[in-house]
Amino acid sequence: MKVVLKSDRFTKCVYAKSGHGFPIILLHGFAEDHHIWKYQVAALNTDYTVIVPDLPGSGLSPLPKEEMSMELLADFVLEIMQQEQLQKIILIGHSMGGYATLAFAEKYETNLAAFSLVHSSAYEDDDIKKENRRKSIKLIQNDGKEVFLKAMIPNLYSESSKKTKQDEMAEHLTNALQISSDSLQAYYMAMINRPSRISVLQKTPLPVQFVIGTEDNAVPFSQSLQQSAIPKMAKVDILRDIGHSGMVESPAQLNAMLNSFLKYVLKL
Repeated sequence: MKVVLKSDRFTKCVYAKSGHGFPIILLHGFAEDHHIWKYQVAALNTDYTVIVPDLPGSGLSPLPKEEMSMELLADFVLEIMQQEQLQKIILIGHSMGGYATLAFAEKYETNLAAFSLVHSSAYEDDDIKKENRRKSIKLIQNDGKEVFLKAMIPNLYSESSKKTKQDEMAEHLTNALQISSDSLQAYYMAMINRPSRISVLQKTPLPVQFVIGTEDNAVPFSQSLQQSAIPKMAKVDILRDIGHSGMVESPAQLNAMLNSFLKYVLKL
């Protein structure tokens, strides 16, 4: 079921809602929309209420007038909770959605029962990554988003997945091309400007899941392992021979990992 968020800040933004049970919100990453989670929604909505938004600026959700930031995306999640009259959720974020998840945990921890970082990081961008993002912004401006996305999206998949998941990669690209150049640039600036949230992992009393791909080109394996040792309660799940897109590269495996974490948190 598609729902329009009734909001002055996030006018006409939308989310999909299905299932029954404890509420789970899934946040997609950069150059994605809610469709990236389709296999997880189908696996989770038999036991949980699953909410999957198009983040502001992606899919059917317009780019807001305010400057894009991870804190803004956290506020967007809070408004969904308020509209749905939810007291607590489990938040699952992929990549940039994980950055927003950490911002939400920093601002609204009492609204969380737990959170999961899927191919994501609490570390801020280093100087090299910031410069690469700035180069990507210039590429979008000069050559257009299609040239940029056709070059970028294959890097989100492992070498083996590039051979076996060509249909999924094509769908990923098709959905990414619906996102405006302005949105892509706004997201990159928000990621460049985001602070380290290692302190969130250090301070949180909540269970935290880390889903790590051994062939992830965007979040190095060593960095993922390093951050997973920080929280008081951490569940570490490793997807072997998988890149940055475990949702479609290895959906059954990821679904099992998420289900295990959810049952642990909720004592099911």
